[in-house]
Amino acid sequence: MNALTEIKNRFADALSELADQPEQMLGMIRGTSDGKFGDYQANFAMPLAKQLGRNPREVAAEIVERTELADLCSDVEIAGPGFINLTLDDAWLKSRIATAVTDQRLGVAPVSQPRKFVVDYSSPNVAKPMHVGHIRSTVIGDALARVLRFVGHDVITDNHLGDWGTQFGMIIYGYKHFLDADAYKKAPVSELGRLYKFVRKLMDYHSSVKLLPQAQEALVELTAAAEKLEQTELTGDKSKDKPLRKKTAAAKSRVKDQAETVEGLQTKIDGIESDASVKQLAAEHADINNAVLLETAALHEGDEQNTRLWNEFLPCCREDIQRIYGRLNVKFDHELGESFFHDMLGPVVDDFEAKGFARTSDGALCVFMEQYETPMIIRKKDGAYLYATTDLATIKYRLEEWQADAILYVVDHRQHQHFEKVFDAAKLWGHDQAELVHVSFGTVLGDDGRPFKTRSGDTVNLETLLDEAESRAIAIAKEQNPDLSADQQVVIGRTVGIGGLKYADLAQHRASDYKFSFDKMLATKGNTATYLQYSYARVQGILRRLEVDLAALRADGSPLEFEKDIERSLAVKLVAFGEALDEVLVEYRPNLLCNYLFELTQTFFQFYDQCSVKDAPNEDVRTSRLKLCDLTARTIERGLGLLGIGVLDQM
Repeated sequence: MNALTEIKNRFADALSELADQPEQMLGMIRGTSDGKFGDYQANFAMPLAKQLGRNPREVAAEIVERTELADLCSDVEIAGPGFINLTLDDAWLKSRIATAVTDQRLGVAPVSQPRKFVVDYSSPNVAKPMHVGHIRSTVIGDALARVLRFVGHDVITDNHLGDWGTQFGMIIYGYKHFLDADAYKKAPVSELGRLYKFVRKLMDYHSSVKLLPQAQEALVELTAAAEKLEQTELTGDKSKDKPLRKKTAAAKSRVKDQAETVEGLQTKIDGIESDASVKQLAAEHADINNAVLLETAALHEGDEQNTRLWNEFLPCCREDIQRIYGRLNVKFDHELGESFFHDMLGPVVDDFEAKGFARTSDGALCVFMEQYETPMIIRKKDGAYLYATTDLATIKYRLEEWQADAILYVVDHRQHQHFEKVFDAAKLWGHDQAELVHVSFGTVLGDDGRPFKTRSGDTVNLETLLDEAESRAIAIAKEQNPDLSADQQVVIGRTVGIGGLKYADLAQHRASDYKFSFDKMLATKGNTATYLQYSYARVQGILRRLEVDLAALRADGSPLEFEKDIERSLAVKLVAFGEALDEVLVEYRPNLLCNYLFELTQTFFQFYDQCSVKDAPNEDVRTSRLKLCDLTARTIERGLGLLGIGVLDQM
């Protein structure tokens, strides 16, 4: 049990007698950022005193009096208006380090009540090359699965592949009309990707041609309205003019958004009409949008030719995706794509209808829920099913077949409303026995603050990104060591390059957008994987130079020696590893583990600067410092491993 959990357990009884919501109060106990306030600080006395109508210092004193802390904390101080500052007892701290040194789990005990988690992440469309947008779902989901497993939960990972639906209707249509047979023979996935993009381009063109006139008309109207507001005379009174200024700013923002919409439509039109041969093809396939829907419907109905093509396309597509996952060191327990659930969709819809949870509206079957203004469609007017239908079938399957206690969907924030409706519909349906969580994340941005794209405006291919990350890491390594062998370069590229790419994503608050930068990603200073990997390698260098017998060191039963304050500070940070993992799982935020590892490494370098291992004052201090070095390296290695990132003994 970690220090924070132990402290919370000690305070729990006293708080339960005074607070209506003791768990909320216990959440106000945290590690301190400054040692002068102790190692942990409890801030619950002030809000609790407000509820009780009492003096907060008196409340703090009463709670401390009721709580047994003598064996855990050497000093308990009530400071300021009622802060409770807690300093861990050195004997307790040393005993925890001693346990961690000899433990493969570094002193992190498994959870007492394990749950079964299904983690749904990555989920690319199989017939298209993976792009930069897939990196976040893939690495966040993989990290969460690793952490959940390590702390003792039963975890099932599932890659819900997009291996069905309209995208295959598009590819089948492209295959029948625009195939380059030689290209398909040489590189089938690349050619299928080209066909998808080309059909998408033609479809977007025809849609844009239809939408552009009304979009231009709307822009004219919005511009006129904004200009009218801007010409309205101000009174000179700031408070009176504030509503008008706000309304004018909002109107201008709408004009800007609509102008971008018009520009986007025009760009799609120009992309076709600027090439006479492509324009001719667009004219010849004027009904392509409807034709693609017909090809999709034929596939779903078991059409012999379309089913044969689908079965031909799928193996090579999946093989291509697996190659990318291999480079990312990501594995799944299951890859049950949309096609797996296709035969379950009809019964799902029938059951909703039979139980009175769905009714027909304008020809479509919809689930109406009072908390939403619009219904959730589960079968369209033409009989086609939607993502919502598949997701409901998936939930049913995961609960009945896998007996899941919780299902995490690691999907970008744009799907927030979709999952809200699906989760509520599942509960309405009676599948409310598990926790359903949308683990949302923001967008990868370029230097311009817009979604990261190539110079031509295309989405960045994920494999291209991985190649660039590896090549940059190898180039940096070769500058420092020109004699690297080819095998060493491969290992460095994978470990440092791709590790840096993954960490650059994981270190961000998952809900935030972030700007991608190769230079920052591979920096040897700051919160980067390279900095942490360098720290690990630094420790390995110390252990090599001193010819340390690690087995003997870890078996040595002598206690730690805190000759300097920084040695104790490093020990406090090391025993907080389990706390960091607990925090990750509160809101499913891997960045909190990144923050912990970065802070640990910063503390280690302070220790390294102040405390010589080789020239320690005596053998006991030398052994103690070696244990701290070794445990730091093992914690960095384990922490990075839980993020799906490796380490190197030399850098």
